[in-house]
Amino acid sequence: MLPDFVEFPKIPRPIVVTEKIDGTNASVTIHEDGRVLAGSRTRWITPEADNFGFARWVREHEPELRALGVGTHYGEWWGQGIRRGYGQTRKRFSLFNVTRWAAVGSEAGPKQSFVPVCCDVVPVLGRWDTFDPFAIRAALHTLAQHGSAAAPGFMRPEGIVVFHSASGILFKATLEKDEEPKGRGR
Repeated sequence: MLPDFVEFPKIPRPIVVTEKIDGTNASVTIHEDGRVLAGSRTRWITPEADNFGFARWVREHEPELRALGVGTHYGEWWGQGIRRGYGQTRKRFSLFNVTRWAAVGSEAGPKQSFVPVCCDVVPVLGRWDTFDPFAIRAALHTLAQHGSAAAPGFMRPEGIVVFHSASGILFKATLEKDEEPKGRGR
C-alpha cells in the first residue's frame, strides 16, 4: 500500500506596488516588557539624539503605538520639514507592511489589523497575482500623472516600491534620477 500523496503547493506570485514616500526611514520596536524604542534606518534614536523629531513623536504616542504589538514596525517619517514635505502641515508615520496593516475604514483582510490612529499606511497602488512589468510601469506612470496618493494634490511624488511576495524582496523605481543611487547630489 502506498502512503498518501502530498502534492507540491502552488507557488504564490502576488506583487504589491506601493507609493515610495520621500521622507526618512523610521521604526518603532515594541519589546515583550512593554518598552518602546524609536529607530532610524541605521540606529536607535532618542529625543536627545533625534531624526527629524521621530523619537520625540514616538515617546508622545507610546500608549497608542503599543497596539502595534511586539516586534519592529518599519515605516516612513515624512511631511512638514522632511525632504519634499508633500505640502503637509505636520509630520506623519506611514507603516510599510501593507499585508499586515489596514487603514481605519478600509476592508481588513484575514491577516490584517487596524493601525493606531496616530499612524498611516503607505498607499497601495496595485496588486497582481502575476509579475507584470507593464502593470508596474503603468502604476509609476499613473503616479507621475496624478500625483501622490499619500498626499493628494502633491504633484512631485518620489516613486514606487514593488514587493515580490514569493521572494520577499522589495524593489524601487523613482520618478527622478532613478539611475542614481540615493544620496548622490544631496
